[in-house]
Amino acid sequence: MSDAFELAGRSYHSRLIVGTGKYRDFAETRRAVEASAAEIVTVAVRRVNITDPKAENLLDYLDPKRFTILPNTAGCYTAEDAIRTARLAREAGVGNLVKLEVIGDQRTLFPDVPETMRAAEVLVREGFAVLPYINDDPIAAKRMEELGCAAVMPLAAPIGSGLGIRNPYNIRIILEQSRVPVIVDAGVGTASDAAVAMELGCAAVLMNTAIASAKDPILMAEAMRLGVEAGRKAFLAGRIPRKLYATASSPLTDLIE
Repeated sequence: MSDAFELAGRSYHSRLIVGTGKYRDFAETRRAVEASAAEIVTVAVRRVNITDPKAENLLDYLDPKRFTILPNTAGCYTAEDAIRTARLAREAGVGNLVKLEVIGDQRTLFPDVPETMRAAEVLVREGFAVLPYINDDPIAAKRMEELGCAAVMPLAAPIGSGLGIRNPYNIRIILEQSRVPVIVDAGVGTASDAAVAMELGCAAVLMNTAIASAKDPILMAEAMRLGVEAGRKAFLAGRIPRKLYATASSPLTDLIE
């Protein structure tokens, strides 16, 4: 059974999207990406070199012909900065896909939704396939979809917090109303968090710190892959309803006397 998900006109078999920050070096990044089996890899354009071919370049370790490179605008606090960063990435030749981050607060790293919307409007008009990082706010998700974004990326919890999905009910509402892929972004701490996101019905999960800052990033990357796969299969299989009282596992009639 094919279970690919579509994003910006392309099919992917892996529903795990991984970041490339916080690793010891590019070699460790590559090993973690390999262990995760991710097909989409996000790169902070302002923090990781993909634009200067004269310096050590991440793209020497992750072949863009094999992986979809998803540049992101991490570290941007205004719409103008984010737009400029997205254009810089496109000029570097990594395509029109962009993860749009416009941060509103340094301590929480929560998104500035009005600035994100301003940037999304410009970038969509310029032909980018925009994946906006937003709060777990159904109204914000709806507005981004109406602007023409290719997906919506509600946070599970603050970036790098590892708290897991703090408001699964809002994520469920976003899933019910969305016609574009819903990708949980940020806040995942361990494999069970990724599984919960997939059990809710999300199209994919994006993470970085949970893998890169683990004691063993390579092993955690593999665990995340398995967590995403298990959660997706559980979603497709359909969990049993929750009940207040017990239901016997075997028939209560025709017992052997």
